[in-house]
Amino acid sequence: MKRLFMATALAAVVAAGWCGSKDPIVANPISLNYQFGMGGGDERSRREAADPVIEMWNDDYYLFASKSSGYWRSHDLASWEYIPAPSIATINEYAPTVCAIDGEFYFMASDVNRIFKTLTPEDGNSWVEVECRFPIKQHDPCLWQDDDGRVFLYWGCHDKEPIYGVEVDVADGFAPKCEPVVLIDHNIDKYGWEVPGANNEETFHQGWNEGPAMLKQDGKYYLQYAAPGTQWRIYGDGVYVGDSPLGPFTYMESNPFSFKPGGFIGGAGHGHTFRDRYGNLWHVATMKISVRHWFERRLGLFPVVLDSKKNTMRAITEWSDYPFTIPQRRFDASKKQLSCGYKQLAAGAQAKASSEKLGHAAASATDDTVETWWAAGSGHKGEWLEVDLGRECRIKALQPNFADDSMQVFAPYDFPVVYKYHIDASKDGKSWTTMIDRSANTADMPHELVVLDKPVAARYVRIVNDEDIDGNFSLYDLRVFGSDSRKPLDKKVANTVTRDASDPRHIIVEWTPVDGAERYIVRWGVAGSRLRPNSDEVRGTTVLDARWYNRDTAYHFEVTAY
Repeated sequence: MKRLFMATALAAVVAAGWCGSKDPIVANPISLNYQFGMGGGDERSRREAADPVIEMWNDDYYLFASKSSGYWRSHDLASWEYIPAPSIATINEYAPTVCAIDGEFYFMASDVNRIFKTLTPEDGNSWVEVECRFPIKQHDPCLWQDDDGRVFLYWGCHDKEPIYGVEVDVADGFAPKCEPVVLIDHNIDKYGWEVPGANNEETFHQGWNEGPAMLKQDGKYYLQYAAPGTQWRIYGDGVYVGDSPLGPFTYMESNPFSFKPGGFIGGAGHGHTFRDRYGNLWHVATMKISVRHWFERRLGLFPVVLDSKKNTMRAITEWSDYPFTIPQRRFDASKKQLSCGYKQLAAGAQAKASSEKLGHAAASATDDTVETWWAAGSGHKGEWLEVDLGRECRIKALQPNFADDSMQVFAPYDFPVVYKYHIDASKDGKSWTTMIDRSANTADMPHELVVLDKPVAARYVRIVNDEDIDGNFSLYDLRVFGSDSRKPLDKKVANTVTRDASDPRHIIVEWTPVDGAERYIVRWGVAGSRLRPNSDEVRGTTVLDARWYNRDTAYHFEVTAY
């Protein structure tokens, strides 16, 4: 193995920035009433949403995702209203696509060549089916209209078949106007991030290339796709660039452009890039839990930077599961981070509870990992979890992530799953003050971020169940955001890079531990460029051993301690 020694370069500073404004503050996963999946066999009850697409219609944003029985509407990309859609017969098929075509709003989903349209998507009963003469079996469709009025359909979801595209005739029931064109094929020998496995280690077979999406900017066509599988944190999106809607397309060397293997919740694949009303680019993508079932998933939203002159595109996933703002104006995400700069104060904190279910200890609610959770021994009113932050802190926001342990809810169901609870704060663990009161809650919000009107000084935080539930009161994590007396670290660390000569897709980055560091961010980009578009959040170790790199690309790395 060839050893290379590299010093770190410029670090991206997490600054309060936009959080001083009145713009809405959010954190991934997106706060939605994620629907429960259908049961079958020995499947456990779980929520899922995946394969998202967001489109604007009449100055509102509409979010569609797999298996959601409807969709969501928002005016600011922060607060979402759920709209059931019984008039779309295929609403619960996988990987929906929506597209505004010649003043009408169209919907299509995987496998079933049926298309619906409406002029009033705010009414879920308003959709009507239209003629569909598209004869080709497809999965993961993407309907897209170019600015010259031509309409294209892209599709593909397979471990052997490629991504296809074809021009269609809307007036003739979306019939193809030409033969389908092969646009993206599998390349695991060249692109490590396409290799399946939790660490892209399953080199003996192809991953799944899927979920195409199209974006046009500055006369260039950006065809996006996902790989290698939704059940892994390394699920990401790549992009090819071309001069026409059906190519030919060229691989972007800095791929994957949407990637989030670390942090509280990982995964940023099978997504869709769109413009907001101000012209800013965003990417909405699938995030992974995949414990009860591979398809136990959530959604994430990330700002996007696209530089057509430098041929670079990146979704900024770094710190995206911490509070960040959604500016209601034009902004430049390459120059100013949207992160609020809050610490996750409860990460690794001591926790105790009223009771614990075997295998789901209280400590699982503070390990900052969505794949594990604390569960009380029951769902009775009065079950509680208490977290000791270890020092007095200034608490600014909280995110209780409810885990639905032992629930027996399966689609279709006619009632929301509502948690009623309150969250208290204390300086001494004896005298408590309520920060958040959801005892009269009527909304299904399993991942709500609650931003406090004023910071609360406290060392202890306690969440209490206020109404009996059918399952066990449980939390993936009780995340507590704010600041403490410790000076924030933002320290560049020298690193050593080792590239496997027998498999250049495999690179090991090592660095010296930094006193007081809670986590490290490892960033990398194409050598010779100042840009470090991809990153991983590393905790509890000073080594990043990864196999997701391009075989023929030279890289530069930097490591920053936080």
